[in-house]
Amino acid sequence: MIVETDNKSFDFDQYKLVRERAMGRLFWRLKRYTDSFMEPRLQELGYTDFKMSYLMFLANIQEEGTTNNELARKACVTKQMMSKIVGLLENEGYIYTKKNPVDSRSSIIFLNERGKELFIALRECMQEVRDKFDGIVGHDHMEQVIDTMLLLANTLESEEQCKGV
Repeated sequence: MIVETDNKSFDFDQYKLVRERAMGRLFWRLKRYTDSFMEPRLQELGYTDFKMSYLMFLANIQEEGTTNNELARKACVTKQMMSKIVGLLENEGYIYTKKNPVDSRSSIIFLNERGKELFIALRECMQEVRDKFDGIVGHDHMEQVIDTMLLLANTLESEEQCKGV
C-alpha cells in the first residue's frame, strides 16, 4: 500500500496509515510479543534469571568456543560491555570460560550444560510461537515471511558490519 503524503502539512490520518505499516514498528511489536510470550514460559521451566536480551550474546557462542572480542563484534557492543555480560552470564551459570591457549590475555567462552539446556527450552518455546503464527497466517505463508526476512538480514549483514564498536 502506497500512501501519498503532502510534505508541507501534518495529517494524523496519514500518520496513522504510515505508522501502521512502518517496518521498524512491526518488527518491534512482533519481538515484544515473542519476548512476552517466552520469558514467562522459561521462568516456569526454572530460568528465573534469564532475560531475552541475553540471547544476542548466547546465540553467538560456537561449539569450539568464542572469544570475548568476537562476541562483542557479533553482538555489536563494546569489549568492555561484553566483558560485563560475560561475567553476568557466567555467574548465572549459562557459560564458562577457559584461558585462550593462543593468547593468555584473553579467554574463550563456552556454553555450559545449563546454557545448552536453555537452548532446548528456547526451541520448544519458539515452536509454540511459530505454531501460533502458523495458525494466524498459515504455515506456507509463514515460511515465505521467514525466507524473506532471512534474505534481507543476511544480505544487509554482509553489506554492513557493525561500525564504531
